[in-house]
Amino acid sequence: MRPAVDPVPAASQMRHYVAEFVERVNARARLPLDYSVGSLRVVDLVVDGLRRGGAGGAGARPLEALFGFGAYAGEVLVRKAGAVWVELDRDQREVFGQPLGVRMPDGRLWNPLGKVLKRFDHGAEESVALLYLQIHGRRRRSDPAYLGGGEGSPRRAS
Repeated sequence: MRPAVDPVPAASQMRHYVAEFVERVNARARLPLDYSVGSLRVVDLVVDGLRRGGAGGAGARPLEALFGFGAYAGEVLVRKAGAVWVELDRDQREVFGQPLGVRMPDGRLWNPLGKVLKRFDHGAEESVALLYLQIHGRRRRSDPAYLGGGEGSPRRAS
């Protein structure tokens, strides 16, 4: 696996990396990358544009840009859903194909860097904006609210 950026930032450096990426992108094109959940739709649209434009030639992925937009998506999860950036171990890297991921408060590990690559490769069936909706608010099965049928619990009787 060839890294999209060299050197790959450490998990502790991702907030700074994303801030610089957003600054560079906004110097060229004023995109509403304001770390809102709605801005993830902008990521989908930009990646679709890169895909249609054939950036870098037929079938070539603009890896640095895709890494940047994936990092941005991850940072939205950090800021809006309480995730934290984590460096993946060897086995996790094999599964995700990425050096970094985000861990949600429920303990689940997600791959926003890979999600952006999938959007580029497969199109609209892989939505970065929908990723947020899929993962936000999930609870660990050991959470008493999950098991006890509290308000919003998946096991609540209707």
